Amino acid sequence: MNLLKYFSISSPTRRITDAAEVEARYKRLRWQIFLSATLGYGLFYVCRLSLNVIKKPLVDAGVVSETELGIIGSGLFITYAVGKFSNGFLADRSNVRRFMSAGLLVTALINLALGFGVGFGAFLTLWALNGWAQSMGAAPCVVALSRWFSDKDRGSVYGFWSSSHNIGEAITFIATAAIVSGAGWQWGFRGAALLGLLGFVIVAVFMRDTPQSCGLPPVSNDASAAGNVVDQKEISRMQKAVLRNPAIWMLALGSAFMYISRYAVNSWGVFFLEANKGYSTLEASSIISVSSVCGIIGTIMSGWVSDRFFGGHRNLPALIFGLMNITGLCLFLLVDGSVAVDIAAMIIFGIAIGALICYLGGLMAIDIASKKASGAALGVVGIASYLGAAIQDFVSGLMIGSGRSGSSGEAVYDFSGITIFWISAAAISVLCVLTVWNAKAKEQ
Repeated sequence: MNLLKYFSISSPTRRITDAAEVEARYKRLRWQIFLSATLGYGLFYVCRLSLNVIKKPLVDAGVVSETELGIIGSGLFITYAVGKFSNGFLADRSNVRRFMSAGLLVTALINLALGFGVGFGAFLTLWALNGWAQSMGAAPCVVALSRWFSDKDRGSVYGFWSSSHNIGEAITFIATAAIVSGAGWQWGFRGAALLGLLGFVIVAVFMRDTPQSCGLPPVSNDASAAGNVVDQKEISRMQKAVLRNPAIWMLALGSAFMYISRYAVNSWGVFFLEANKGYSTLEASSIISVSSVCGIIGTIMSGWVSDRFFGGHRNLPALIFGLMNITGLCLFLLVDGSVAVDIAAMIIFGIAIGALICYLGGLMAIDIASKKASGAALGVVGIASYLGAAIQDFVSGLMIGSGRSGSSGEAVYDFSGITIFWISAAAISVLCVLTVWNAKAKEQ
């Protein structure tokens, strides 16, 4: 089979001319695209975050060390960052249903393989490959939403779709943690694999490529905005314009620092609560899951609030949620209080990160890029974001390992250094947002 042809945009089919049928089919297919993108990408996350719940059991079992976990985590983020960039550009030109479902299948099979136990070298190789497969998720979703929904609905639809991050995190920190506690770390990977395979089926069956491939007219009067095959030169021009836009790169930098704070908690929050505050794996995962559940609220509301109350401008709400991110991290890391304090910290942090994933993680860049290059804009932000996450995982693993004293069963950790690292990153992210305050939305 010619893979290039297999993954290329679907050819237009005979156009439906009856207005009532067009409206009815658009309504039905938009729901299919939205739900399959949201559920499918949420299950991508389950296959990515499975390791985060299993870290302490892996260390306790002597499978890997803290430093090796940091290297493994960075391996995923590096390949994911490069993949986000390249696959963002490819997604603008691709059949999004086939592109996304292929990534889900690969990431599910990798988790399944890890569930049978491998050495450090094989673990690192497979987890890095998982990063590339994971990078085939977000861009096809964003391109699909751009092809199927109008500009006036972009913020609201993007915000609701972005809740898929938090849905995947909540499933991981609740369901995967329960599986690990009851059946061992191997079943943490195997359970994630089964959910990934379910996501593959959902996307393969319900996702659609372009309106034209379903016999419908494009959303925009400009057919190229909906992914018309014949407009590849125009797409290339718009993608180059994204690379020349300094505001998009500054947003990417702000997202990179935000992702350091985000993945500090996602990757090491369970470990921190177990090692520093004495929680069990299930207790620690349950507390971290609060941030994921509350993140759904922040993400869903973010696009709608900015569209409804700020005229589509995201700068002021992004600043507010950035300050909330700092506040939540300070409570979590600096206050040695009760379970109630840790839960309150995760509520604040979760709502803030949920909104910032929407704003800094893509929507603000998409707003100031051409709609014809939505995938490219997301790719630029994506490579910066996950390089930041990769740096975080490596540095955090190294600092946690170097701050360890005592034997395996009675290890004591010094978290003072990474506390400064994580909070400082959140603060720098806020400063980056301020530099693009006057960036305007425009069609290049």
